[in-house]
Amino acid sequence: MDLKPTIQLNEISNPVIFFDGVCNLCNASVQFVIRHDKKKQFLFASLQSPIGQQLLKEHQLSSDHYDSFILYEQQKIYLASTGALKCARRLAAPWSWLYGLLIIPRFIRDAIYHFIARNRYRWFGKKEACWLPTPELKSRFLS
Repeated sequence: MDLKPTIQLNEISNPVIFFDGVCNLCNASVQFVIRHDKKKQFLFASLQSPIGQQLLKEHQLSSDHYDSFILYEQQKIYLASTGALKCARRLAAPWSWLYGLLIIPRFIRDAIYHFIARNRYRWFGKKEACWLPTPELKSRFLS
């Protein structure tokens, strides 16, 4: 069964965080962003969802290996540490100050990011199914 997303990526004006919906670390990160996104500017979608799969396909990324945080903003994608730091920039201080870490060369930032990503299930565990938002948060999730 091929599920089609109900919304197209190019119709979205807010930044969207795409995340591994079964990863405990990823889900905790999304909840962290929700708590610190005072302007409620971010939308969210799991990479396993129809719109997440659409994003992966459109950008020739693996559609069955969810090892990257992806920020979709103004019809561009930002992966791994760059996506996370661009997300941090939009959060309330002091978290927005993390954006300054972009001065560290990407190959160093991403090496640390990918080390954590490779070990996230072992260190933080994973769920059998994607996390479901509360009714109050449901409007901020695309699927």
